[in-house]
Amino acid sequence: MSLIPSFFGNGRRSNVFDPFSLDVWDPFQGFPFSSAGETTAVANARIDWKETPEAHLFKVDVPGLKKEEVKVEVEDGSILQISGERSKEKEDKNDKWHRVERSSGKFIRRFRLPENAKLEEVKAAMENGVLTVTVPKEEVKKHEVKAIDISG
Repeated sequence: MSLIPSFFGNGRRSNVFDPFSLDVWDPFQGFPFSSAGETTAVANARIDWKETPEAHLFKVDVPGLKKEEVKVEVEDGSILQISGERSKEKEDKNDKWHRVERSSGKFIRRFRLPENAKLEEVKAAMENGVLTVTVPKEEVKKHEVKAIDISG
């Protein structure tokens, strides 16, 4: 059992030293008076971020959510924000629950995008409980190196 994941938000961040991850660490998470409230309930929406030569690909596990329940936004010109909410099931007084393991509530994940991201061409698609966000990259121009003759 590692102390580090539980110290930094119960494992919510895959890498606490990742400068692109903007997940907020809540030191009171898990306490009855937690400032995050319902936000931590589904905050475990797992995300993979892969960079290819053409784009940055984000794959988010959101099983059971409809595309209308998930929002993808780019704010401040460089922050990709993925958020959503899973509603609680309505309870009937006559129902007897034996086990409740599926989480409900809100989630929000934020990532600072690199400078080469084409923010006006971001696309998102959802299939089989996986949201895929594609952020195309601008072509990086190679700097020319010019040799200078030395006189004398």
